[in-house]
Order: sequence, then C-alpha cells, then structure tokens
Amino acid sequence: MKTSQFCCLLFSTLASVGLVLKANAVEDSATLTVAIKGIENQKGQVCLRIYENESGFPLGNSSEAKSQCTKITGNSLKQEFTGLKRGTYAVAVIDDQNGDTKLNRDFLGIPEEGFGISNNPTVSVKTGTPKFESASFSLTQNQTIEIEMKYSLDP
Repeated sequence: MKTSQFCCLLFSTLASVGLVLKANAVEDSATLTVAIKGIENQKGQVCLRIYENESGFPLGNSSEAKSQCTKITGNSLKQEFTGLKRGTYAVAVIDDQNGDTKLNRDFLGIPEEGFGISNNPTVSVKTGTPKFESASFSLTQNQTIEIEMKYSLDP
C-alpha cells in the first residue's frame, strides 16, 4: 500500500471514530425546557438553577448543573437548557427584582421575592423548604416542565 493510500485510510478511520463518539455524546444528552407561569412583576429578571442532587438545593449553587437569568418580558417565559446528561434533576426559579441572583428572605426566612420549584411542591411554614426528592424528576429524553411562580407561602 502506498503512503498516500495509507494516510487516506488512516484519516477516514479516525474521522469515522470521531463521528461515532460525537453521535454517542449527543445520544447521552437531552434538552430541558422550563416553562414558567404566573410572573407578577414586569421588571427585573427570572433566574433558574438546575440541580443534579440535593447538595445546595434549592438556595445554593453547590450541585448546580446549569443556570441562567433572563430579563422579564411578560407573565410567562420559556428557558431551554441543552446538553444535559440524562439523569435526575430539580429546578429552582426566582423572580429576582434586585439583580443579586439569589432569593431574598426576611429575618424569619420567608421569601421576599417570587419563587418556583419543579413539581410545584407545597411551600409553607409547616412544610418548610422543599427537598430535592420532592422536586426532582428524571430527564431521559427532551422534555418540558412547568413551574408556577409563588409570591407567598402556601397556607
């Protein structure tokens, strides 16, 4: 075999292996679309955090897989997150009125800004802050979840 033929064969083999690896990486990822409803304010931003486990959920960022803040332009919005590994996630959302990208709370720990959690669990003085387990969902394919914003604790 001539050197030029060998080089062409080697190049095409390596290119094929690269395409297979890239195709497998695409198959192992999914897109999550978060649809947020009930935004009361028409200024500020909505910040979303996607968590991979209970560490830091829902107020910290220690297990944050992805995050994004989007300017508020209406009473609902959709945010798409691509390239997520298939697995279990939970999402926390805040209506960030002062631009500090965190949920501001009063001295009793009661939220002063709007918030939302995946699976829309009850959030009250009695239930406390939702746990990852009650807010988590399995992402096995591209999917959309809906989160309803809350501006006060549930009764």
